[in-house]
This record gives sequence, structure tokens and C-alpha cells, in this order.
Amino acid sequence: MINDILDMFSYTFMIRAFVVGLLISLCAALIGVSLVLRRNSMIGDGLSHVGFGAFAIATIVGIAPLEFAIPIVIVVSFLILRLNDSSKIHGDSMIALISASSLAIGTFAISVTGVNTDINNYLFGSILSISDVDVIISVILSIIVILLYVFSYNKIFAITFDENFAKSIGINTNFYNIVFASLCSIVVVLGMRLMGSLLISSLIIFPTLSSMQIFKKFKTVVFSSIVVSIISFVIGLTTSYLNATPTGATIVIVNLIIFIIFKLISVFVLKRK
Repeated sequence: MINDILDMFSYTFMIRAFVVGLLISLCAALIGVSLVLRRNSMIGDGLSHVGFGAFAIATIVGIAPLEFAIPIVIVVSFLILRLNDSSKIHGDSMIALISASSLAIGTFAISVTGVNTDINNYLFGSILSISDVDVIISVILSIIVILLYVFSYNKIFAITFDENFAKSIGINTNFYNIVFASLCSIVVVLGMRLMGSLLISSLIIFPTLSSMQIFKKFKTVVFSSIVVSIISFVIGLTTSYLNATPTGATIVIVNLIIFIIFKLISVFVLKRK
């Protein structure tokens, strides 16, 4: 088995998937904690569907999907924030409306134009679809996400728990909400190549939910989520390679198993103490 694992890195596409996956797992864990605590977990799902529509249109037009999808998804994330503040349509209803519309537009556009592309690659991800250019873009944007998160950590912490208090102490909540929405958008679009639009939100949510079963402090949950996310990705990618299973689905299943283990630990070990 060790030789098989070592052979895995003899393939260029596996190295690309490994590099991109590690960075996305790290970024998704950082973003996921605040999303879950703010009860905005479904925003990631909604943005991933927008990303699917953008990927489909980019394929039809013949331009690079990542470069096209990232600004589109960021703009939509701004619109969601604006509409939530000023519209009669709020929360989950707005996200559901945008998600369904984006999926429909993407599927319709590909079907009508007859573009020769496998729609499953967009829906469920494919490590074979990750190009060298995608790796470069992913590395650069992931570093930007990490740096922005680190430098905005205190502000993100404040708006996560009490936005009104954050505003009262002089934090520009609108600005940092936009920053956070942009970070979320970038992570979602970058992760879609690997996980697909239907599974990327699980990479954001699962590590946080697992960590919260045991840990209660914000910073501890963040660090635990990073560890869980990276371990889940490495085990999932390796298992997928060794058993020829779908990569995205395998990573999600590993995350689910870890969540169950953490839940059992919290029920049978921590509560007894």
C-alpha cells in the first residue's frame, strides 16, 4: 500500500490536486467557522451554484472558467448582502432562489448550445480538470485569502458574534462583511474544480461542525477545523486514488465519518466528565 501511495505522486494531475486541495481545505476551514456560527452555512451552497452557472457560460463562450467565475460570484455575494438588508426576500429564500436559477441557467445553456463538456465535472468535481494555470491561480488566491483572514481576524471575530457591538466600537461592519463575502466567494469557486458545485459546501461546513462537538472556544475551533479539513482531504484523496472512487464524494464521506467520531466522543466521553 505504501508503494501505491508513493506512486500516486508520480502523476502530475495528482500533484496538482494535492496542492490545490490542501490550500482549499485550509481556506474552507477558516471561512467555515464564521459561516456556521453566523448561521449562514447555506450561502456557500448558493454561491457554488452561481459558480456552476458561471463555469457553464465561460465554457460556452470559450474563456477561462476560473477568471470568469470568481468576479461573478463575488458580485452575487455582494447582491445577497444588499438584498438581505433591503428586500422583502430574506435569508434562505434568497439563497434558494439564486441557487435554483443559477443551476437552471447553467444546465439550460449547456444543453441548448450543445457544447461538448461533461456537466458532471462541474457538479461533482474532477481532479483531471485541474490545469497548471488553475494551480497557479489557486495558490495565489489562497495565499490572499489566508493573509486577509489573518489580518482581519479580530474584525471577523467581532462581526461573527455580535455585529451591533462591533459597529458600536467603531468597526466598519459593512466593509468587513464585504471582505468576508469575497473570501467565501473565492474559496467556493476555487474548490469547485475539485469538489464540484454540489459538494463544495460540505468542505466548508463539516470540519467546523465536527470541531464544535468537542471544542467551544472560537480560536480552538478554527485550529481544529483546519486539522480536520486537511486530514479529511488527504485521507479522501488517497482513498479515492487507491480504490478508484469519486474524489469529491470520498472526501465528504471521510468528513462525515470524522463528524460521527467527534459526536460520539462528545456524547460518551466529554459528557461523562
